[in-house]
Amino acid sequence: MYRTLPYLALFAATVLLQVFLFDNLSISVYLNPLVYIAFIVLLPLDTPPVVLLGAGLALGVTMDGAMGAAGINTIATLLVAFLRPALLSLFCDRENLREGGVPSPERLGRRVFTDYLLLLTLLHHAVFFVLETLSWSHALHTLARIAVSSAVTALFVWIIARIFTVKFPVRV
Repeated sequence: MYRTLPYLALFAATVLLQVFLFDNLSISVYLNPLVYIAFIVLLPLDTPPVVLLGAGLALGVTMDGAMGAAGINTIATLLVAFLRPALLSLFCDRENLREGGVPSPERLGRRVFTDYLLLLTLLHHAVFFVLETLSWSHALHTLARIAVSSAVTALFVWIIARIFTVKFPVRV
């Protein structure tokens, strides 16, 4: 219960940021940051797979409803939630995973966290944009959208991670 409220707040914050800020940005056709995946990225390391899949489903369905998409967000988010434990085992040792905690640059190290974040973001965006396009005739355009959007999304998720994992001083 002690971790439920901050994660419900993170869920609401990422969804609201995506819906009201990032979906309304019209900078370029290649730039479409999908920062709502910060919720999946920042779930604790020891989160059971069933909870991960439930959280991914809830997030995907919420984003599909808010964005008017036909399941693209759900498919991409569920895939990332499903593969997250396997990807974490590539970057972290078993002891780190058993101890739990929030994945952050301080906990995992800057390099490991960056690799983890970039891989999850690239995977999510690749599935999302390929399903959105559904055509091989625009493959280079789709690859450019994946690369640019993934880089910008990873930057914003990094900032959200820094804000979410900051330690406030204890008041006496």
